[in-house]
Amino acid sequence: MQDTIQDTQQETTASSSTSSKPQLGFLGVGWIGRNRMEMIAKQEAGEVAYISDTAPHNAEEALKSAPKAKQVPSLEAMLQEPAVNGIVIATPSAFHAEQSELALEAGKSVFCQKPLGRNVEETKRVVEAARRNNKLLGVDLSYRHTTAMQEVYKVVQSGELGHIYAIELVFHNAYGPDKAWFYEPKLSGGGCVIDLGVHLVDLALWSLNFPKVKQVQSQLFSKGKPIGMSEGKVEDYASASIELAGNTHMQLSCSWNLPAGQEAIISATFYGTEGGVALKNVNGSFYDFVAERYYGTKTETLCSPPDEWSGRAGVAWAKRLANCEGFHEEAEEFVKVAEVLDRIYGR
Repeated sequence: MQDTIQDTQQETTASSSTSSKPQLGFLGVGWIGRNRMEMIAKQEAGEVAYISDTAPHNAEEALKSAPKAKQVPSLEAMLQEPAVNGIVIATPSAFHAEQSELALEAGKSVFCQKPLGRNVEETKRVVEAARRNNKLLGVDLSYRHTTAMQEVYKVVQSGELGHIYAIELVFHNAYGPDKAWFYEPKLSGGGCVIDLGVHLVDLALWSLNFPKVKQVQSQLFSKGKPIGMSEGKVEDYASASIELAGNTHMQLSCSWNLPAGQEAIISATFYGTEGGVALKNVNGSFYDFVAERYYGTKTETLCSPPDEWSGRAGVAWAKRLANCEGFHEEAEEFVKVAEVLDRIYGR
């Protein structure tokens, strides 16, 4: 993807004015699913036609925001509706691949929470289903859509940094997930790497146009002790060294429940022979980011909060769907990220 998402969003905004809004079904409307639903509706990118959630309270809350939507008992019920153009999936990770495949095979486009699959094989199957049925497939890799990351992407793509030889990726979360399934590797696919690290691996590879990954070395910890995935535990701290084609070194660190002294530490920093550029969170925030350009000892701020970015990925997908877009080869990027995660996990 050579153009920035911002450019794509501007194009789809201009053209969608002549397109009818897609009819969407929302599977899983907990806080993330409801946020994506509300943002798509707010931006008038799609019609909230159907809602389904196994928790009655979640469905009740979602219907308050979308009173014209119809509540149905299952994904299958939504798939039987000919008017539905796309399904937005925000269910636990164990269900993502199977539910995405079912929707795609039923002729519906899909926007799914990350990870698309718990491993590369699941991810490949979903992408192949999208290709086979010529359906638009999106994944909520939301940090691409922050204004700060857009600025970082522009600098990296411009070539102004010279040869980018080092990338430092950090996502430390002072909290841990509050759902039991996150801690079951068969259900989650892994711990903090597949939950948090997936975003940073995606940002780095995307910014560099997905270069070949030559070598991956990693160390996983649970409660301060080294682990292997065969032990039936998920990692709450991970460090990985990733060597890319073109002599670029990528270092990833991520964690849950780390005594970080603040709620979160999030950054993606690119160092080149002619300077650096970084995405960084502000004051421990999960939501506020700056983009900074580095010249030796000098720092230039490229953008600062506020930035209402949380639902932009879903809005962009819905607008592309309104323009009748089908399968796009960029979906292979989801597979490339999954391949790196599998190598971090040693599988």
